[in-house]
Amino acid sequence: MKKVKTQHNRRSFLKISAASGGGLLVGFSWFAGRAQENETIPEEWYRINGYIKLGSNNEVIIYSPNPEIGQNVRTSMPMIVAEELDIPWEQVTVEQAPLNTGFYQNQFSGGSLSIRLSWKALRMAGATAKHMLAQAAANEWGVELSQVKAEKGMVSEINGKRKSSYGDLAAKAVELQVPEEVELKNPKSFELIGTSQKNVDGSKIVSGQPLFGLDFHREGMKLAMVQHPPAFGMTVKSFNAEEIKKMNGVSDAFIIDTTIEEPSWSDERGYLQLIAIVGDSTWQLMNAKKALKVKWETLSPAENNKVHQTKLDQAIANGKAVDSREDGDVEAAFAKATKIIESEYTAPFLAHSTMEPMNFFANVTEDSAELIGPVQTPESLETSVSKLLDMPIENITVNMTRIGGGFGRRLYVHYGVEAAAISNHIKAPVKLFYSREDDMTQGTYRPAYKSVYKAGLDENNQLIAFSVKGAGLPEGPVFPDRYPAGAVENYSAHKINADTNITTGAWRAPRSNFTAGAEQAFIDEVAEAAGKDPIEFRLELFDRAKQNPVGKKYDYDAERYAGVLKLVKEKSGWGKPTPGIYRGVAAYFCHSTYVAEVFDIAMVDGAPKVKKVWAAVDCGIVVNKDSAKNIIEGGVIDGIGHAMYSHLDFENGKPQQENFNTYQLIRHHQAPEEIEVFFVENEIDPTGLGEPGLPPAIGALANALYQATGQRYYNQPFATAEQKSLG
Repeated sequence: MKKVKTQHNRRSFLKISAASGGGLLVGFSWFAGRAQENETIPEEWYRINGYIKLGSNNEVIIYSPNPEIGQNVRTSMPMIVAEELDIPWEQVTVEQAPLNTGFYQNQFSGGSLSIRLSWKALRMAGATAKHMLAQAAANEWGVELSQVKAEKGMVSEINGKRKSSYGDLAAKAVELQVPEEVELKNPKSFELIGTSQKNVDGSKIVSGQPLFGLDFHREGMKLAMVQHPPAFGMTVKSFNAEEIKKMNGVSDAFIIDTTIEEPSWSDERGYLQLIAIVGDSTWQLMNAKKALKVKWETLSPAENNKVHQTKLDQAIANGKAVDSREDGDVEAAFAKATKIIESEYTAPFLAHSTMEPMNFFANVTEDSAELIGPVQTPESLETSVSKLLDMPIENITVNMTRIGGGFGRRLYVHYGVEAAAISNHIKAPVKLFYSREDDMTQGTYRPAYKSVYKAGLDENNQLIAFSVKGAGLPEGPVFPDRYPAGAVENYSAHKINADTNITTGAWRAPRSNFTAGAEQAFIDEVAEAAGKDPIEFRLELFDRAKQNPVGKKYDYDAERYAGVLKLVKEKSGWGKPTPGIYRGVAAYFCHSTYVAEVFDIAMVDGAPKVKKVWAAVDCGIVVNKDSAKNIIEGGVIDGIGHAMYSHLDFENGKPQQENFNTYQLIRHHQAPEEIEVFFVENEIDPTGLGEPGLPPAIGALANALYQATGQRYYNQPFATAEQKSLG
């Protein structure tokens, strides 16, 4: 066991009656649903901090603190608490915690950080409760703490004479102080962590019960839609407000034009500038939007695809690097090389395409603001609304619904701020929602990228020089200290930013979602020029990084990186050709996790078809195996679809794709027929998992497509008029 210091030194149990204590603030309470099945509701609840609430009948509610965006943290995070609490999972009810910055830390979902940042706090919460329950029993029985043990929801004497349930002891534990330190389990003794548990919201999802922001309804609330400027670089001057207000079902229409100093959403837009229409039904509001006659003002030049290409070309040619690394003398090494390989890679702007469009509920009064909806960064929303309304943060509440897809889109909270601004204007509760077109044309896109890779081989086909220069609109994609940094004697990497008025933001695996595909496709091209097997070529570089690293410290663990390559090589049977099957491999490190993937492609009716994918993953301890597999499988499919099909084109500052009839996503028949996922078993604390499965999929796909078609794939989307889509 491992002893750790606790983070609280006051009484941590609060006695709460069943009438006053209970369910999720938004009304999405699993416990309420179970009560309908004639299960007993405890007469008393005893709450420990923000994570655990014990019932007198030995039922346990565990609060999941972070937003649920489909990564299954609402199941996995409570599993960690339950493991250390040592309570049978079937006795646990899971509920979503509200925003509470006074207790929870890192209460957001993004960067594949939910489990990684909360691992110790979640374990400590469970272990602290277990310790206090055991101490309560020891005190009651007049024995030393060492003479009792707590497990499976019961505390018993070592000699077996007496035992009590957690529920029986909860009232006594209320009176105890939090211990200064507690013991955590040895990972070898985990019984719940590492198993497969069903999604706690699963039955509600498949039966259509209210979970998501779009499901939320408050009696008497108004509905609202907004009209943003139709092109980037424009602002609204005036519109036919009086005409719109006279339409059936419309109660108000007005311009919101305000600025928030130091906005807390990280795409740096501190202004709200839009038209809001308020009414009674979605149909009436949509008709009102169609009747808008707006005078727009142009503030900055309208951009288009050609402008974006020119900006990227100029940045590559003349741009100043904002981050770089130089090992050895790259130019001298290129001059001596007997073979030079050089390739350019590009990728377009992308939308997030969340299944659930943007929406939020707000009820702003003179002295309070209540916010309910799907958001990845609730604290940022709270802070922004506080600035908008000039209202103390303690007067603002944020409650999180389940999120119907995030992928980084809901890190940016302007839609919640818009809802608060509308509610404040009309002095009534309101539910704001976007149409698909609103969301897809409003911005916060994945940046557009271009990178140039160059490698030099000597007369023995050894890699002696490697360089990469990458530019992005607005942020460059290069990670200078990642692979193959440290593995090549002469190495240079430069990250270059370029200006654009297109608003962008984090998109699943930021920057890595492009760099992995480009880098891993280029590595394959270099391996081919060297006459070496793609996996063996990569492993040679990892050996150099391990045994004789070049330059300053690099970001990755070469042993773990090589480990996933070796595992996927073994599991896929790499090196054993199968007639009609064309293979590609890629490996990548991001979010502190290592993933290697092998793709098998066959040509079916003249079109490539992904038959099978193998994925090897080193993410430390796996909390919920089925959930972890699902995340990797989803990342693979997401990577394939966006690399093959998705893109946003711009003309006169306006995106030309506004809905899924023109913005293509992967279809079911284009997904791999089979995906196998394998996890490296170790006792390393969990690292990121929501994003790392996507980036290598693009590289492995490009490499397999090359083997199948004889064509290199340099520009995304891969499916063009010249290059076929997947069968």
